[in-house]
Amino acid sequence: MDFDFSEDQDMLRESVRRWVEKSYEFERRRKIVAAGGFSSEAWKGLADLGLLGLQVPEAEGGMGFGAVDAMVVMEELGRGLVLEPFAAVGLVATRLLRAGAAGQPLLGRVASGEAIVVLAHEERASRYRLGHVSTRATGPSGGAAACKLTGTKIVVPAGDAADTFIVSAREEGKNSGKGSGKGADADPNGVALYLVDKGATGVSLRTYPTQDGAAAADLVLDDAPATRLVPAGEAMAVLEEAVDIGIAALCAEAVGAMDALVALTVEYMNTRKQFGVPIATFQALRHRMADVKMQLELARSMSYYASLKLGEPAAARRRAISQAKVQLGQSMRFVGQQCVQLHGGIGVTDEYAVGHYFKRLTVLEMTFGDTLFHLGEVSDRMQNSAGVFA
Repeated sequence: MDFDFSEDQDMLRESVRRWVEKSYEFERRRKIVAAGGFSSEAWKGLADLGLLGLQVPEAEGGMGFGAVDAMVVMEELGRGLVLEPFAAVGLVATRLLRAGAAGQPLLGRVASGEAIVVLAHEERASRYRLGHVSTRATGPSGGAAACKLTGTKIVVPAGDAADTFIVSAREEGKNSGKGSGKGADADPNGVALYLVDKGATGVSLRTYPTQDGAAAADLVLDDAPATRLVPAGEAMAVLEEAVDIGIAALCAEAVGAMDALVALTVEYMNTRKQFGVPIATFQALRHRMADVKMQLELARSMSYYASLKLGEPAAARRRAISQAKVQLGQSMRFVGQQCVQLHGGIGVTDEYAVGHYFKRLTVLEMTFGDTLFHLGEVSDRMQNSAGVFA
């Protein structure tokens, strides 16, 4: 089996890497963090490269590329610590918009950079469970295309910069309490997806920076008008697939970030001297770097695995994605901690990139479910063969 990247994929990687090196150097990133964590100029740069339409069909003005192409792009964006929510908009949101007629007109605008559309699904009580939703949709017959939403969504990426939100909400009368969790908010079959405009009546945002300096917001809806994108009964399968696409993308981003972090650490060890010799010559530190490299390669393998499994049936895909997220979570923590420690005090200073990579890896570990959550998901999906021979 050939695991080499195609010539087109290598060209795509090189073009993204050149843009990052030229337009997103570390000092510029620090200025973007100080300005709020989102740069419209950088966003335009991503749009000019055609990346925002990477997985938008060609008929809608996009490139129509696949999962491996997205993985290549995410690795390079991770290497450059790019703050702007490319995956949230260009991969997750576009998958959701393709699922409903109401979302089709937005695809071309997303691909061109004219509109920023993000998923708002996380709630304080959900604990990463997609089907645990307390936000309510009310209106004629409960399932009307146009209705009102009431509830709060948290940690919405680039919330203040977004134009439209894709919101998960429970349709009126569909709260049997079945599924994972307890109570009236736990039935995944009662959840639908809606489009909500940022400027609509009853929509408010509480903005804040995340640990890595990116922009996020809590979305508060109070009888906010919304248009149904995907009805209850169909929405959960679409939402799960979109989130799996997002997890695979974050795995690739983490590999790129760890690649750059390891390279910085090796360079530092080759130049930092102690007792008159580079610390890279110390056997104990070389062994630690060998363990770091092993964790990086394990993460890279599972990132490839996650992207290649996106086309599988839902059961196999979801198990593979959770397996990848567990390994990436373990690798990100180990690589981040070791590389910071090998740098000593300079590793935690704001002026040096190493600590920023560790912060980004920490945020990635917590996005779309942390390591413990996905370990539980793997356990729940384990069969008699433990997945080894299935």
